[in-house]
Amino acid sequence: MKQLSLVVLLGFLLAKVEAQSSAFAMADSLYLTGDYTKAINVYAEIGNEKANLQIARAYAAQNNNEKAIAQYEGLVKKYPENILAQFELGKLYDKTKQYTMSISLFKRLMEATRKNPEFFYYLGKALQATLDYDKGNKALQKAIAIDSTHLRSIYLLGKYYVSVEEPQNALKTIDLGLETAPNDVALMNLKALVKFDVGEYEIAASLFERLLELGEKKPFIYRKLGYSLANRWKYKEAKEAYKQLGGISDYQADAYLGLAQVYLQEQQLDSAETYFLKSIEERQYIFDNEYRNLGRIARLNGELKKSLDYYTRAWEENKTNQLHYWQICILGDEYYKDPKLKLAHYEKFLTDYDKVMPFLKERARKRVTELKEEIHFGKD
Repeated sequence: MKQLSLVVLLGFLLAKVEAQSSAFAMADSLYLTGDYTKAINVYAEIGNEKANLQIARAYAAQNNNEKAIAQYEGLVKKYPENILAQFELGKLYDKTKQYTMSISLFKRLMEATRKNPEFFYYLGKALQATLDYDKGNKALQKAIAIDSTHLRSIYLLGKYYVSVEEPQNALKTIDLGLETAPNDVALMNLKALVKFDVGEYEIAASLFERLLELGEKKPFIYRKLGYSLANRWKYKEAKEAYKQLGGISDYQADAYLGLAQVYLQEQQLDSAETYFLKSIEERQYIFDNEYRNLGRIARLNGELKKSLDYYTRAWEENKTNQLHYWQICILGDEYYKDPKLKLAHYEKFLTDYDKVMPFLKERARKRVTELKEEIHFGKD
């Protein structure tokens, strides 16, 4: 009798296992074909650890992050040894920018194993996001020490060095990544920016050109490529880069400005003036740079009054720029005959700008003294 009962029990258990297996197969099929709600319902009927993990994944796949996080948290609480569930929860914290929770979780995961670069990467990313760059960078460096090909850690660390203007550390980190992935556009972009910022325009231009070949046809790449080429006296190529920039919607004004600056470098003043004016026509915001450059062109052409007018308009567009008003002072000094008009400009310069560059303040004060003496003795 006991043997019969045991056989019946085993048969029942086998039937239950087969039923669960069948239910899992159905739920997995629904999950893989994107029918997440039905899959969740089937998984819920099964109710074990694996099924609950799949429910969390299904909610995440639906971008229902709130329910996914709640499901993962319940699963992790019930099954604290489930490293995979903790890892996926940590990534979801990162995705939803819950960085404090992410930091806490990945610190716990590191206690379980200190040889997983992904754990250090997500910890470093979260610490950086909370502005704890010292600890964040150390975590990223640890990830790279474990796996020298961990590109996401390399990128984040390299990006940090670029942002704080540490070109040597940036290049050392970026080049490590490019050894593994020579066509990684994110790392190549960082390297191009470093070379651009330190004035190595030949290398920067070649990197920007390679980025374009790889399909990264972004406005800032054309703009920086044009500038780099112009600074290597490759004016024809620089103009072509700016023309390509002009073909992108809403960037025609920037393209005209770039072309104007190239023509100015070539001393083709008429063309430069034309394109500065075109840039002004296209812009819908302040264009003090264009007026300043037009003032410079007029000065080179010996048109003193025209230059003064342009610098005045540049200052009216951006009154925070002390250099615009300084040009008004020195041009007015040359143009006006009345010393009182000249004096008024210099005094306004000293009054309106508290943080004047020391050498400009000294020159302005000296000129104020000279003009006051001229006015005084002129009365006599």
